Amino acid sequence: MMNEEKINVAKTGTCTVGIVCKDGLILAADKRGSGGEGLIMNKNAIKLFKLADNIAVTVAGNVSDIQMVLKLAKAELQLKRIKTKKLPTVKEAANLFATIVYQNIRKYSTILGISAFILAGKDSSGFALYDVYPDGTVTEQEKFATTGAYGSIIGLGLMDNEWRPNLTLEEGKKLALKVINTAIKRDATVGEGILITIIDKNGVGEIKEEKVA
Repeated sequence: MMNEEKINVAKTGTCTVGIVCKDGLILAADKRGSGGEGLIMNKNAIKLFKLADNIAVTVAGNVSDIQMVLKLAKAELQLKRIKTKKLPTVKEAANLFATIVYQNIRKYSTILGISAFILAGKDSSGFALYDVYPDGTVTEQEKFATTGAYGSIIGLGLMDNEWRPNLTLEEGKKLALKVINTAIKRDATVGEGILITIIDKNGVGEIKEEKVA
């Protein structure tokens, strides 16, 4: 399991991707952390995490806010599991993240608290993919989701053209890698490597690193 303490830059920049496939879900994220004005602060920024055996999440935004939301959400989900002896549902996790993000961005601060997340997982209802936007909005996505400033725009256009129903997990993986590799060509905040995981009937798989094409 990746550790959020490894994210230690001002902003992650980013292109993260979630894709719905026939037999599961794909989550992927690049590894470049930027400090604004094109400055690369970290070449090993971890933006993909396993929250529970059945749920994973990608992150984007200000790193201090990302770290805070992750810590609070993981603690709440672990407490719920201890109390109920059940894994959290994907919807519960998404709504929890959205609530924390909503409260965070509406607190007065000289630094605007911006964070965004893609949650994906499997529970008794099946597979689910959720977008949590920087304002605290939560939306279930039936096809795909992306986060990032320019990377997400590039990714959405590409997936509009190439996503189709009944994608296999292998096809979904190739599409996720293609989206991030395409974003790298036009977005200076995206790069260094790609982390990816497959969520299937057995839950969240190993988070693996793929080289940039």
